[in-house]
Amino acid sequence: MNMLIESFRSALESIRAHGFRSLLTSLGIIIGVTSVIAVVSIVQGLSYTINAQFAGLGGNSLTIQSYTPFKRALQGHRAKLRDSDVEIITKRVDGISHITPVLFAQSGTRGMVSHRSQVTFTNIYGIGPSYLEVNSVYPQTGRFFTREDEARRRLVCAVGPDVLEELEMSEGQAAIGEFIRLGGDWCKVVGVMEKRGEIFGFSQDNYVLMPYATAKRLMGASRDLDIQIQLLVDDLNRQDEVKERIRRVLRQEHDLGPGDADDFRVRTAEQLTESFNKVIDTITLVMGGIVGISLLVGGIGIMNIMLVSVTERTREIGILKALGATRQDILLQFLIEALALCMIGGLIGIAIGFGLGALVSTLLPGFPPAHVPLWAVALSFGFSAAVGVIFGIIPAAKAAQLDPIDALRYE
Repeated sequence: MNMLIESFRSALESIRAHGFRSLLTSLGIIIGVTSVIAVVSIVQGLSYTINAQFAGLGGNSLTIQSYTPFKRALQGHRAKLRDSDVEIITKRVDGISHITPVLFAQSGTRGMVSHRSQVTFTNIYGIGPSYLEVNSVYPQTGRFFTREDEARRRLVCAVGPDVLEELEMSEGQAAIGEFIRLGGDWCKVVGVMEKRGEIFGFSQDNYVLMPYATAKRLMGASRDLDIQIQLLVDDLNRQDEVKERIRRVLRQEHDLGPGDADDFRVRTAEQLTESFNKVIDTITLVMGGIVGISLLVGGIGIMNIMLVSVTERTREIGILKALGATRQDILLQFLIEALALCMIGGLIGIAIGFGLGALVSTLLPGFPPAHVPLWAVALSFGFSAAVGVIFGIIPAAKAAQLDPIDALRYE
């Protein structure tokens, strides 16, 4: 133990004595670790925020979307989900507490919203009364649609906070009862939804919700519309069973044969999270691997400088051996010096990398804050130490193998 402590003290003293050279030697490690931590902090911050958004969907929610297989797409076919699909799922699938169709009513001028002289473009969705329970979003002020609004196809809507801001309308309760123009129709604002903030620099509060039947009427009842279906499963333990039942019912409804691919996709919130995490993990791995190359370059630089240091300290090594130092003592001293250089560079790189990641995420409007997981810090620090051991072993071995008489004669 005393030998280890003395070796660390000697290594730190040598690094301090050649401060500028030590800094230049560790620069490759510092740049490598900085790059890894900065990239990981930005990507993981994004992942952390997205996962929180998916978690808001609820673990027992299912989303059904149309899907056109590549072969059928080449033949000019396009799969669609219709009202009949919602009805057949409601009637023939047990274990569902809430179900809602979602119609994206924003083609052409349907995305244009105006109030007095102000005009903006936003996302307009036609939704069923169960949309609130399925997506866990609720009005901040005012009310949501009733089944009577749906049945009578009333021109009422609930808006996101950003729509009020873009149209320079009064906020909160004062906006309730105001009329906005959707394309060529006037719509009464009955509710203002909760604020959810931004993600990827894009607002999650820039939208207009209206009853599903009303949206269909505005888009033209005769059009063959493609919808999305969202629902909640009563028992989370039966989720796979409900998914399989939905799949069988929709295949039968769409007249799909045994060899035909599904023309729809049934996804859970967990599957959406897993798919996103796979993309994030791949990006992290690739980018981390690319910038990790600089760590190897830094390791080569450290080995080169340590070889120079062995040459410069040849007489010192001869004196140590003449005083009784063993090969293991010399090997450990130079190995610890290389390790200390890399570890100090790693610590500096971690600090700079986190600061750089936080700065980048702050400068990008609406970008999630940087997040550095402990595994990234441990991996970077461990890899730095590994570089010090791997690239320090050759200079240390060279120093340990010097003949003491030749070393003392060295000029």
